[in-house]
Amino acid sequence: MPSLQAQEWEQTYVYRRESMLSEASGRPVLSLITTAGQDGETGFFRGAVLHPKRTSDLLLSVVDVVQSRFHTPAAMLAKKLLESDPVITCGAGQIRFEGFSSCGGVYARLDLLPNAMHGDFFGSGTTNVNINSHMRAALSRVRENTPLEMTVGSEGFLVHSEGEATIERKVTLPARWLRGFVEAQACQARMEPRLDVSGPEFRKFLRELPRDVKNEIWISKTARGLRMSSQPGADAVCVGGASRLRLLEAVARHALDVRVYAPAAGGGCAWELTTPDSRLVLVLSPDTWRGFSGEGQVLETLAAPAAEHAMGAVKAALRWQKTIVPAALAAESGVDQQAIAWALAQCSASGLVGYDLHQRAYFHRELPFDRSKIPAHQPRLKDAGKLLLDAGVTIESATNPVKAWVRSKDVEYRVIFTEDGAACTCVWSAKHHGERGPCKHILAVQMALVSESPTQE
Repeated sequence: MPSLQAQEWEQTYVYRRESMLSEASGRPVLSLITTAGQDGETGFFRGAVLHPKRTSDLLLSVVDVVQSRFHTPAAMLAKKLLESDPVITCGAGQIRFEGFSSCGGVYARLDLLPNAMHGDFFGSGTTNVNINSHMRAALSRVRENTPLEMTVGSEGFLVHSEGEATIERKVTLPARWLRGFVEAQACQARMEPRLDVSGPEFRKFLRELPRDVKNEIWISKTARGLRMSSQPGADAVCVGGASRLRLLEAVARHALDVRVYAPAAGGGCAWELTTPDSRLVLVLSPDTWRGFSGEGQVLETLAAPAAEHAMGAVKAALRWQKTIVPAALAAESGVDQQAIAWALAQCSASGLVGYDLHQRAYFHRELPFDRSKIPAHQPRLKDAGKLLLDAGVTIESATNPVKAWVRSKDVEYRVIFTEDGAACTCVWSAKHHGERGPCKHILAVQMALVSESPTQE
């Protein structure tokens, strides 16, 4: 039986034609062709890009991320995963482009704010957008002094009289691609603003950044800008694989300022580049070899007791509005905030919400693939459930501290829950010390405690 870690499914993206940059009535028209929507919609947006060069450069930066790879695991030497087209979401008067590096360790999102364009939104939704090599080359030739129109939709803007052709692109979509989205936003939700620098200061930092940084570095703010050190320091942000920040070199000149986010504990960081009409966020995993899909930060929440009443409140709030703030939603619905967090994690795992660091809130989006295949793609949760079904969990003490034994493949592991957290004697826990989420044994004990609770229906 194949390992769930390597599980993949074939996804077919259907485009009416390739994306293009062409002329219509003497004006360049940027037609970003998306996959056909389920309801037959023909478009999301059509209008003028107010700053063509800046917008095209920022869009290219997302494409650069999608086409980048910073680590190739041994298991992938013979077969590299295909890149997926960037995901685009239209809603609340703005357009968001999202994408992952093919190694899964870098996430990028470009938010085009309402003042970045002038035009009409025909609807809200999420889909894939076709950015091919010809489109990439055309975007690189865009200049600021030429008016540029942009259309986003399954039909695009017709500028040629030739007959239409449907392009079907089959890609091998790894299960880890979805888990990457889930974990990247869970990682962002734990981050806080740590450093703020001006655009010129950030550009100076990129010029001084070594080409190949092997180890972690710590970055702090000084009177002269950002400072790099090989040692931890007060208020410094730890960055693994800092060379990945060079993905921002081509767009750094557009930055008014840059904000760095990082969690109070744990790894990973996010770099938010702000322009007058857009925001570009680059989120780095703790190191080049760590893809977001394996971080496991959302597993404890997903394994928590079901709170279906909260799911109703969250799904009722998914109306393509600008933000979904957990605390405000809890107050408005009268549902406990912890239950709201569980429901948001469930929606996140199904591709229904993303996280906006700048707004400190979630946003509605529906990732464009078959959601019926999603529930089984959390390997540790699935393995924990199997341990529970196989009667592999023995609860020795259900009160603090909780003590249990978990049998897996004729080996017993000791699991203990205290006020400081959970610990297990398995190799995974010894290696990662909780930095990549709980092991399957801890999750199995957590699920066993829930199932034995007298209040559990």
